[in-house]
Amino acid sequence: MTTSQKHQDFVAEPMGEKPVGSLAGTGEVLGKKLEERGFDKAYVVLGQFLVLKKVLGECLREWCDAFL
Repeated sequence: MTTSQKHQDFVAEPMGEKPVGSLAGTGEVLGKKLEERGFDKAYVVLGQFLVLKKVLGECLREWCDAFL
């Protein structure tokens, strides 16, 4: 299945309890590695992304305020 088709399938319905392997760009090998590290569901990956995005955004804002 192509990444585009996998993405279309993923967004066609609510995320719910979809496994991490259902994310576009996540093949069998990466999916297994993510599962081994506790990222077994797509919503877990999304949650981590949102947390990191917020933290990185705050760090970038602080840096800009200090140096620009």
